[in-house]
Amino acid sequence: MSMIDDPMDRIAAALERMSPPPGATPDFDAASAFLWHVDPDRLAPVTQVNGVALDLLIGIERARDTLHANTLQFANGFAANNALLWGSRGMGKSSLVKAVHGDIVASGLPLKLVEVQREDLPSIGRLLNLLRASDHRFVLYCDDLSFSHDDQHYKSLKAVLDGGIEGRPDNVIFYATSNRRHLMPRDMIENERGSAINPSEATEEKVSLSDRFGLWLGFHPCTQDEYLAMIRGYCDAHDVEIDHATLRAEAIEWQQTRGGRSGRVAWQYFTDLAGRQGLSV
Repeated sequence: MSMIDDPMDRIAAALERMSPPPGATPDFDAASAFLWHVDPDRLAPVTQVNGVALDLLIGIERARDTLHANTLQFANGFAANNALLWGSRGMGKSSLVKAVHGDIVASGLPLKLVEVQREDLPSIGRLLNLLRASDHRFVLYCDDLSFSHDDQHYKSLKAVLDGGIEGRPDNVIFYATSNRRHLMPRDMIENERGSAINPSEATEEKVSLSDRFGLWLGFHPCTQDEYLAMIRGYCDAHDVEIDHATLRAEAIEWQQTRGGRSGRVAWQYFTDLAGRQGLSV
């Protein structure tokens, strides 16, 4: 039998044709931010990051200053912590990560932001291998991170937070945002504790995952004054003119139709206001 007729050779050749070609080494100088994709693995450059200026984030000053200081330490090559930004919806958690990154890049430090989707966490080891070989410094960022009862993705996240034998690359830090401080619903924690033979061990692995973040930054509902100050800040930054009494009346009515106030609601009202004045933002 000739080599070409060997069944194993034919199978190997077919598998080679089916497998995607290895991804090209990313050009990290092409952009300051990237999106991680799988099938095939690749880092797609983001030429324009969707975000707001750091000084427009009102009502979260303590979290802003803490995250900025931590990120600046990391960008300068010093020790820094992974960070979990948790709390109320629409209060600027993801906006803060992008704004801090943008501010540090604008200062002249070549820091890279890489966004990873929660469903792609099982591929995180391959991504770390790519980043480990680079001379750049990277903030890995996962937005709206949480885990359900039978979700095993949290095990992949430990590769970033703990690093196993190999350790987390010195040039990588991880930031995550979540509505939940422990990354899983409270009723799920209580259900597992109530039905387990050993309640203390039933949820320890998942709950303790949040303990692996060196920084916990809490985001809480804003006051009405903070809500109005957010809108006024947007107006000043984009040259939108409106008197205080009109802004206050319209903004309060807007928040009532939305059932609450937050940074996101403030931006949505401002977008409507700017549109009515014939402006784009």
